[in-house]
Formats: sequence, C-alpha cells, structure tokens
Amino acid sequence: MSMKNDKNIKNTIQLTKQGFQELQEELNELVNEKLPVVVKRISVAREKGDLSENTEYQNAKEDKEIIDARISEIEDVIKRAEVVTKTRSKTQIGVGSEVVIYPKNKKSEKMKILIVGEFEGDVDEGKISAVSPVGEALVKKKQGDEVTVKAPAGEVIYVIESVK
Repeated sequence: MSMKNDKNIKNTIQLTKQGFQELQEELNELVNEKLPVVVKRISVAREKGDLSENTEYQNAKEDKEIIDARISEIEDVIKRAEVVTKTRSKTQIGVGSEVVIYPKNKKSEKMKILIVGEFEGDVDEGKISAVSPVGEALVKKKQGDEVTVKAPAGEVIYVIESVK
C-alpha cells in the first residue's frame, strides 16, 4: 500500500455523537434488514429461469449494488470518524453550536442553524456542515461578528446574533 493511500485512510471525518449514532443505525438497518430482503429477491428471481430477460432479477441485482455501495460508504465514514463533542464554548462557534444569523441589513431574515460534522449537513433541518462555505465562515467566530460567505449569487455578509 502506498503512502498516499495510508494518508487518505487517516483523514478523519468529524461527526457529532448523534450523527455517528444515526450512521450506525442506518448501517444496521441496511445489513440486517434491507440486504437480506434483496438477496432473497435475487434468489427467487433466479429460480424463474433465463436471467438475461428477467427484469425482477436485474432490478434486484441493481438494488443490491446500491445497498452494497451505501454499506461500504458508511463503513468507511465510521472507520474514519472522529466523534466531536459539542463545543463547550458559549461564545466561540464550533461543531455542535446553535447559531442565529441574518444577512446584514436584513434582520427580519434570521436563520437558526446547528453546526454539524461533514456528513451530517441537512439544510432543510437547519444543520450546516462545518466544512460548507457558511460553516467554514462561522467556525471560531463569536456573537456580534460579521462573516462573508461566497455564494453562487455573490458574496453575502451575515451577522452572528447569538451562539449557544
């Protein structure tokens, strides 16, 4: 194994405790529930004869490939995971911080966000990854600071109203 590959394996992925637990739960569900079902579908479809024209067999094989790929991805993330406890700082932003921000001069557009690990980001739930443009701009900043975020539509300046 080359040194380059060794280095890549050691790249840690920061996750909150909740994010780590959610990945473990998803992995358990895939391995113990979904994978056995799709393997059974393959077996039943295989018994029906000619595999080249067997749509059920082809669909089941594709589903198995998707499940196998997700299992591999989750196992890799778990292997490289560094569980980050919520930052204890009530002033400086880090993974686990709850932050209220708003675009400068638009205080009516407040957003409450939670800074999370790289694989936990979910904008619809208000979870912003610490490695996203917004997350990177906020990490290590404090209440009252202004941060500039490069967005597709141009730069946006946010004011940090509060940090929990």
